[in-house]
This record gives sequence, C-alpha cells and structure tokens, in this order.
Amino acid sequence: MRQRESVVFTIFFPLILLMIFGSVFKNTIAPGVTFSQYFVAGMIASGLVNSGFQQLAIVIPLERDFGSLKRLRGTPMPVASYFIGKALLVIASMTAQIVLLLGFGVAFFGLNLPTSAGKWFTFLWLTLLGTATATVLGIAFSIVPKSGRGASAIVSPIVIILQFFSGVFFVFTQLPSWMQHVAAIFPLKWLTQGMRSVFLPDSFTSQEVAHSWENGRTCAVLVAWLVVGLIFAIKKFRWSN
Repeated sequence: MRQRESVVFTIFFPLILLMIFGSVFKNTIAPGVTFSQYFVAGMIASGLVNSGFQQLAIVIPLERDFGSLKRLRGTPMPVASYFIGKALLVIASMTAQIVLLLGFGVAFFGLNLPTSAGKWFTFLWLTLLGTATATVLGIAFSIVPKSGRGASAIVSPIVIILQFFSGVFFVFTQLPSWMQHVAAIFPLKWLTQGMRSVFLPDSFTSQEVAHSWENGRTCAVLVAWLVVGLIFAIKKFRWSN
C-alpha cells in the first residue's frame, strides 16, 4: 500500500506543480520563451529524480523495516530480480510522468515539442541515462536512513533543496553564484539544463552560464554519478537492519 501511494504521489505531484506555477507565472522570461515552457523542462528532469532517487530511497528502507527484503533474499528468486523490478517500476512511473507533463504542457501552457530528430535523440538519451543514474543513486542512498519511518524526512528535503538550487523553479542564472556552484556538483542541475536544450529554442543559450547547452558535459557528469552510485549500491546495500 505504501509503495502504491508513493508511486501515485510521485507521478502526479510534478503535474500539480506545473498547474500551479504555470497558472500563476505567465510571464515571458526570454524572447519566445514563457516561464511555463521553462518550468516543464525542469519538471521533467525533476520527475526523473523523484521517480528514481526519491522514491527508491524512501520505499526500500520501508521494505527493509517490514522484513520484505530479508524474506525475498531467502527465496529461490535471483537477487537481481529485485533490482530489475525496481528499475521497471521507475521506468513505468517516469513514462507516466512524462506523458502527463507533455500532454498538459502542450494543451494548457503552450509547450512547443521538439521538431528535429536530433532534439528527440537528446531527449531519449537524457531520459535513459537520467533514469539509470537516479535509480542507482536511490538504491545506494537507501542505506542512509536508519529506519523506513524516517526515510522521507531525510530524503525529501535533499530533493527539494536541489530543485531550488538546480534551476527547476527559477531561471538558473538568476540564482546566487554560490548556489550555481553547489548545484553544478549534482546531476539534477545538468539533467535540467539538458532538458532545456530539448524544449527551449537554441537562442536561450544566451541565458545559460556557459552560453551553450553543454550536452557533452551533461553526459559526462551523469555517467560519473551513475558509476559512483553503482559502486555504492553494490558494496553497501543492506537486506536487513
């Protein structure tokens, strides 16, 4: 039940935020770019982090508390099946989020979908790499909460702070420079910037820190975090308390 509630919340919360922010902030932040268009790109990136990192870092400690993981390890089912199942859950949740966000963005907030194959390809590899990175980081971070009951209190503030620092809710270059430097360490900033390269016109690069989309650097940062998360997930994952 808790996992089902978590999935439903993860899917619909970004959509609720889009409806609120998109209805309140209707201004143009750059030539041909409304705040809603900017916000949709950030919400898609943030949704990947919510579906992977936040959801797993909260649900896995709960399952550990209930003894589900310990019982699962005692069954003949391969251990890898558990992680494959979690990955499939993240993919399903992420897919539903993207469909809803794009649908509502186009229908109600004037979102312009990419018109070139190159941008759709960028969207595809960003989504796949971002999902993989968020998933392994969520599994790795699940060892931090001491109990499932306190997992949300630890994980959720981290995600919210990173959203504010990474240009999800505000234009990134309007944030204080120290926030920009902190955000550049973490994958959400780069994932958000990558999604802007897909959904915003190339003229918006004038509003970016490097005056370019830096998709190559985005890929490198996400791969680095994927490797780090994978190492920690393999070495530190616990099946019981």
